[in-house]
Amino acid sequence: MSRHDKVAEAIRKEVSLIIHDELKDPRLGFVTITGVELSQDLRYAKVFYSVLGKEEDYKKTKSALDSGLGFIRSLIARRIRLRLAPEILFREDRSSEYSVRIQEVLNEIEELKGGLREPKKSRRVRKKK
Repeated sequence: MSRHDKVAEAIRKEVSLIIHDELKDPRLGFVTITGVELSQDLRYAKVFYSVLGKEEDYKKTKSALDSGLGFIRSLIARRIRLRLAPEILFREDRSSEYSVRIQEVLNEIEELKGGLREPKKSRRVRKKK
């Protein structure tokens, strides 16, 4: 694992811990940090998050994360020893919603196939008398 990957994983873990343990904002929903993309020079970090809930929960969580950005960045700077703390940008990750929807569609298709595969009625051949 390269240094770049190690730093990205460390940022992911720390941001997750900070959000769950130290960020006290009632607007925060059930947030999961799904990944971090770091620039090559480690100055910028896109932190991807997913929220369990509806569209309104995403909006509230986004505003809570944006308002706590300075606090999160300062804790990251203290916990991860880097020359410069990276600029953090939060981005929604809706891939889990897409995968759930894909699974629903696949299930619907399977049900339709099952309906088409009803056992064929056996034909009785009548004997001539």
